Amino acid sequence: MHFISGLPRSGSTLLSSLLRQNPRMHAGMTSPVSHLVNAVLRETSMRHEDAVFIDDDIRKALVRGVFDVYYKDVAPGDVVFDTSRGWTTKMAVLSELYPAFRMICCVRNPAWIIDSIETITQKHPFELSGIFSFEPGGTIYSRSEALAGPKGMMGYALNALREGIYSKHKSRIMLVRYESLVRDTRAVLEQIYDFIDEPYFEGHDPTNIPPSYDMMEFDRRLGTPGLHDVGDRVVHIPRKTILPPDLFARFEEAAFWEEAEFQISELITA
Repeated sequence: MHFISGLPRSGSTLLSSLLRQNPRMHAGMTSPVSHLVNAVLRETSMRHEDAVFIDDDIRKALVRGVFDVYYKDVAPGDVVFDTSRGWTTKMAVLSELYPAFRMICCVRNPAWIIDSIETITQKHPFELSGIFSFEPGGTIYSRSEALAGPKGMMGYALNALREGIYSKHKSRIMLVRYESLVRDTRAVLEQIYDFIDEPYFEGHDPTNIPPSYDMMEFDRRLGTPGLHDVGDRVVHIPRKTILPPDLFARFEEAAFWEEAEFQISELITA
């Protein structure tokens, strides 16, 4: 069992689509597993008086049961990647359950993450997005603030990523830059296979990515068509930002993994 985490709009859906080209690999968009794990931990905590009959061995077995049941149809020997931006906050839990697990964290400059979400929002001016609680009166500034707040789509993910890469389990994490994934796809995939100690699958084809209709339906219900659309091929399209200069400059500085200290850390980066 391995995991995909990191920042939104940073390539996790694309990476999952590429990994699924290998018949032995199982990967997708964010699954309900992390929410179910949180629910188990919450309901077995001391907030309930009958939790005195539950110890950590029982909690561990219950959490492991969530994974076992959800992935019960996976063939023996296949490789599972479960996706959630919250997994970097559960490094200690995962290390107890799966001592050999590895985590791929997709990252991208936060300014371009905000830009990407704003671009999708502006493509559908008559469709209100669930990302912003279906509110019609926001501005590009208020939407950016909502995304970057501690409970926002990007702000939470940034804080969760910090927690993981500063933890004692950081050697289990591989950072994958969005730009690397789209510009040098094969090299990044080869690094990932090496990181998880699996033989490389020669059948990966970045020019032929099949559609995922489940993702399309999810985006439609969220009122954000195209949120998880990766296209039918990997391609890097340079463009100018649509963010005001002050907004772009503010978020551009938040890419903390590019700081000098990470050049000599235990982190593996692509």
